[in-house]
Amino acid sequence: MDCISYEGDPIFRTEVRESMRVDWDVPIEMDDGIILRANVYRPDDSGNYPVIMSYGPYGKDLHFEDIYKTCWDLMCENHPDVPAGSTNIHQSWEVADPEKWVPHGYVLVRVDSRGAGRSPGYLEHFSSRETQDFVDCIEWGGVQPWSNGKVGLSGISYYAVNQWNVAAIGPKHLAAICPWEGFNDHYRELAYHGGIYSSFQRHWYDKQILPIQHGYGDRGFRSRANGEWAAGPETLSEEELVANRYDLHGEFSSHPLDDEFYAVRTPDLTKIKIPVLSCANWGGAPLHPRGNFNGYMYSSSPDKWLEVHGLEHWSLYYTDYGNDLQKRFFDCFLKGDDSGWKDQLTVSLNVRHEGEKFVLRGEEDWPIPRTNWTKFYLEPNGQMLAKTPANGEAAISYAATGDGLTFVSSPMEEETEFCGPIATKLWVSSDTKDADIFLVLRVFSPDLKEVVFHGALDPHTPVASGWLRASHRKLDIDRSEEWAPFHTHDLEEPLETGQVYELDIEIHASGMVIPEGYRFALSIRGRDYVYPGEPDAGLSNMKNQFTGVGPFLHDDPDNRPEGIFKNNVTVHIGPDRAGYLLLPIIPPKS
Repeated sequence: MDCISYEGDPIFRTEVRESMRVDWDVPIEMDDGIILRANVYRPDDSGNYPVIMSYGPYGKDLHFEDIYKTCWDLMCENHPDVPAGSTNIHQSWEVADPEKWVPHGYVLVRVDSRGAGRSPGYLEHFSSRETQDFVDCIEWGGVQPWSNGKVGLSGISYYAVNQWNVAAIGPKHLAAICPWEGFNDHYRELAYHGGIYSSFQRHWYDKQILPIQHGYGDRGFRSRANGEWAAGPETLSEEELVANRYDLHGEFSSHPLDDEFYAVRTPDLTKIKIPVLSCANWGGAPLHPRGNFNGYMYSSSPDKWLEVHGLEHWSLYYTDYGNDLQKRFFDCFLKGDDSGWKDQLTVSLNVRHEGEKFVLRGEEDWPIPRTNWTKFYLEPNGQMLAKTPANGEAAISYAATGDGLTFVSSPMEEETEFCGPIATKLWVSSDTKDADIFLVLRVFSPDLKEVVFHGALDPHTPVASGWLRASHRKLDIDRSEEWAPFHTHDLEEPLETGQVYELDIEIHASGMVIPEGYRFALSIRGRDYVYPGEPDAGLSNMKNQFTGVGPFLHDDPDNRPEGIFKNNVTVHIGPDRAGYLLLPIIPPKS
């Protein structure tokens, strides 16, 4: 194919390298006239190929190692198939490696979102403006001379989140999406967990967004592939940079309820009609797994699949396992070749066992249809989880700044699997006008050593977690299931001292096989879970040490003032207040 000409464009250029044609800084004009920049990696011939596109703020020209060095090293050490078969010069954070896709007959398009990387404009994450830009990019990609008219979307986290948004709009040329670990409820999964503000986005913004904002220019990183400034080509003053971006922390913290600010960012999943491969991580709470499970359950596509895996959230996407899974999916819906996908099971679970062992198993739907929803009741005598409600009345108090209460099951009489959504019902009172409830589902070996897993980020992640601010206890009855309570988060109802309140609390879906003799437990706390061992140093793209919840801390003093949340909470138990943990027990397939 002859080189595409963008006569007069000051920064576009094209070359053949790594056995493909690479078009750098391709201009894509938006409906308001602004020019976004994209890299196009394609076969150097006259063919027409399906397009795999990503659109986001992490810098199309920023090499994976420049900000995410520890992530890259960990991935390559644990998954040597990732760097194999590639020069890795085009590797970038959370998007596909073109050297592994172009030879398979695809065009890869990476677009720097408005205000990020090489694309100018005002930076406002997940806004309706960003979504419209993404629509324009997809429609552009569908009519290029190297395109077969079908565009698929691939990428992790941010590059997955905006897939849900744009798929709900339904661009003409969008043919399939594969959101890999991406949320879709901006209030409940990103900003506020159970109504409790997460400080994650503030630190994420500083470490991963600001150094690649368009105009950071020569203060930032040069592309290892083409030598250009990854956040250029222009260099703006600090005052200009501030004026060109919105205040993410300020906006999120000033919207403590689920209002229109989040509504315009949260897609209607039922409007998604195209094929979906939703890939979730067992250890991704609180940010991502809920979105992937809900995206699978509530999208309207007749062609949808769910895959669930473990380990760190960026690795498996790049492995042979992740590439093979996606290629078979996209081959089916972008190339019309179903030979590798026609027998794919609707739900593919890498079922967790102790010691980071995973066993792949297929299921027909999610939640698993044969689930035995089982209640384990809070028993005050010995703080046990029992199969029957407590007979007597009890009130057990804990200080919110301490380790709270832990209710433990009897040892498993046989190997037992739980897998699916989890919920808890509690009756509580507080000596202040509110209470933050942190729930942790835990598993212990016979010698009471806790079983943790390498989560999406933290290497010492508990089995599952849930959150609720008691003043946000109001349920949306129409959207709630017993196994998935859904809170409106549209008003605050302060507590009255001495009054007991019923709370239904979602624990993010999870699962594992509990060995015979092991126990599971429910911890009820007033602060984030803390792993009882040594903290982890964390990652180069994160600010804090990891103490069990990675960067997903709930420590903002403005959202959790000591006068309210440095309190004492009482759990009430009795025949009329039969608190319980609802577990999805999975019997063996017959």
